[in-house]
Amino acid sequence: MRAVSLGIAAVSALCFGFSGPMAKFLGAAGLTPLEAVWVRMAGAGVVLLLVLAAVRPKALRIPRDRLLFFAAYAVVAVAAVQCLFFLAITRLPVGVALLIEYTSPVMVALWVRFVRHVRLPRSAYLGAIVAVAGLAVVVEVWDGLRLDAVGLLLALVASACCAGYFLMSDSFGDDVDTLGLVGWGMLGAAVALVPVSRPWDIPWSAFAGSASVGGHSLPVAGAAAWLVLIATVVAYVTGVTAVRRLSAAVGATVASMEVIAGAVIAWVLAGERLGPAQIVGGAVVLGGALLAQSATVRLPAAHDPATAVEAARV
Repeated sequence: MRAVSLGIAAVSALCFGFSGPMAKFLGAAGLTPLEAVWVRMAGAGVVLLLVLAAVRPKALRIPRDRLLFFAAYAVVAVAAVQCLFFLAITRLPVGVALLIEYTSPVMVALWVRFVRHVRLPRSAYLGAIVAVAGLAVVVEVWDGLRLDAVGLLLALVASACCAGYFLMSDSFGDDVDTLGLVGWGMLGAAVALVPVSRPWDIPWSAFAGSASVGGHSLPVAGAAAWLVLIATVVAYVTGVTAVRRLSAAVGATVASMEVIAGAVIAWVLAGERLGPAQIVGGAVVLGGALLAQSATVRLPAAHDPATAVEAARV
């Protein structure tokens, strides 16, 4: 049922919303962004693969002709997205970084038009323009970019990789198990990140203590466990499942709810507040992304069946 699929996508967005705030607590405990990413990817990969080995071993099989796809998924859709986002939130508020990252639905729509060569209605382009205008409000361009320029660049590149996550999650066939893809993607990302994350330098003793952010304190081990199990394993599994059931277009749109969830959670747990420009601009960004993606989703009704399938699946 479509309602169930949308519910799965909403759960994914909510779970992903904990990523930034939990990473802030790990940072307060002394971990660098790359170290926090490695803990997240390695922990999630090991947990998911052990569970699959016990209850669903067939999911761990990787078709030989899909090895490159799995490697690209691990590097682009997992490692790059998480590294760039974690680096961005060291320079930007979590809510702002998420707003910028979730211009990715517009990138998905543009991919459909210029790479898949599927013609889009004017509302799709209007949505892209609206999203860019909203982004300009978020960063307050009239005041010489009030936000950190490097942080903005990191968030934008993360957005491009996030678009790749939606497109790649929607592009594999029935010969690839969804859970297996996520599990190997996590572990592959952790392996790829070893040279830059240097896990042997992680202050492991910090996990026995607590960390404070924005006047709130959490056990570091608890924050790490929540980041691994909820904000990663549950978030990715439900996210990929939703995209497979809904298409990249619809999945990317619903996933934009992470912006709201992340901002609210960061406000409650980390004491971060968005300014008026970020709130207004964020609403415009989400509106533009929704307009662009809904135009992509509606496209099949006006075209022949072959084109409809292609457009719906991006």
